[in-house]
Amino acid sequence: MSVQPLNIPAVSRRSLLRSSALLAGGAALSGLPFGRMAFAHDVAEDWPAVAALADRYVSTRKLANLFLTFGWRQEDHAHTVGGGTLSLAKPTPVDENSLYRIYSMSKPITGMATMILISEGKLGLDQPVADILPAFRDMQVLVDPEGPLDNVVPANQPITIRQLLTHTSGLGYQIISKGPLQKAYNELGLVGGRVSRMPIPGIEPVTPAPGLAEWADRLATLPLMYQPATKWSYSCSIDLLGRVIEVASGMPFEAFLKQRIFDPCGMTSTWMQVPQSEAYRLTDNYGIVGGTPFPIDPGVNSVFLDPPEVPAGGGGLVSSPKDYDRFLRMLLGYGRIDGKFVMAEEAVRVGTSDLIPPTVDLKGSWLEGEGHGAGGRSKGSSFGWGGAAGTLAAVDFSLGLRSCLWTQYMPSEAYPIRDEFMAAMEADLGAMRTKKRAA
Repeated sequence: MSVQPLNIPAVSRRSLLRSSALLAGGAALSGLPFGRMAFAHDVAEDWPAVAALADRYVSTRKLANLFLTFGWRQEDHAHTVGGGTLSLAKPTPVDENSLYRIYSMSKPITGMATMILISEGKLGLDQPVADILPAFRDMQVLVDPEGPLDNVVPANQPITIRQLLTHTSGLGYQIISKGPLQKAYNELGLVGGRVSRMPIPGIEPVTPAPGLAEWADRLATLPLMYQPATKWSYSCSIDLLGRVIEVASGMPFEAFLKQRIFDPCGMTSTWMQVPQSEAYRLTDNYGIVGGTPFPIDPGVNSVFLDPPEVPAGGGGLVSSPKDYDRFLRMLLGYGRIDGKFVMAEEAVRVGTSDLIPPTVDLKGSWLEGEGHGAGGRSKGSSFGWGGAAGTLAAVDFSLGLRSCLWTQYMPSEAYPIRDEFMAAMEADLGAMRTKKRAA
């Protein structure tokens, strides 16, 4: 039985939507002529403040690693800043092939898998989910999202694929819902990710549903938190899309990801279950208590070496900086990478655009003033999302920039790394501007 993340506060607006800071820095760099030069693979010399930030966290042993990648357009590899080791207890350095738990950075991948099926006519963006999964045909909605499960009214419209992609279906989430609904999610094993094989203080063990099909069937028995297409609320909807993909494609979800995205993108190190032969590349994940890290999922004994009870499209993947950069590079190529056609250009353009239904009220939500596409935040020309263990990834189509931040600790707001990273980038960019004016 795996231990599930119930009380780790890893899904705040600050922790998940910091990709905008990353992109803001990239935008400023792009405006400088030397921002597009052919960098060496390690670009720490060009980013001294960013490099110092990474060194400060790693050298003081607050973290085992802090590793950043930057790539322009279709360059065949990303440039790097920072480093560290796979574990505080081991000297093996991290690199672009190290393995990280990406948690919710799985969502854009599942979103693009959905867009592939939409572009092929096997799904419709505004198609009712009940056409694919009939158990979702007659949903009920809680009068009070935190109230009793029998105080409900009928849903006034069907849940659609668009709503699942954008967290506007009204579905709850084990890590967001409260009161009786959260209790029901736990009792039914409606989990969306794994943390550790080991018991962790403050985290209640939950037995996951036995497989994705059963997970979806159990989810359909619970009421929604909100009427569909009325509120933006972070949800388990991307996990449900994994089951939609299975039914619509006639393939197991994991097999579809491998055949349609990972293999054609050349992503050879992205899995729900890390092969035992690759365990030596897996980072340790740390919990931070009082500024001190302690291992909650050592790589050599990681829960991600076990087969997942439920393959979670919303938070179940492990990947490497090199692999995820290739996924971002495919998006920047509007569906192509290395001359290979992975998905239709229009599928990428639509999937990375703002797909939130116009009837949705964003006031007070994490996305107020922003948008959401197929599994990730969409704002202007940028698209991306973050993960609960500190990772971030984004692309900016107008700049041709792909960017990632890699580390492993929970909760991600235990350290102010993302704010500090933005300040470090601004300092480096200011130095670059000064240097250019003096040239």
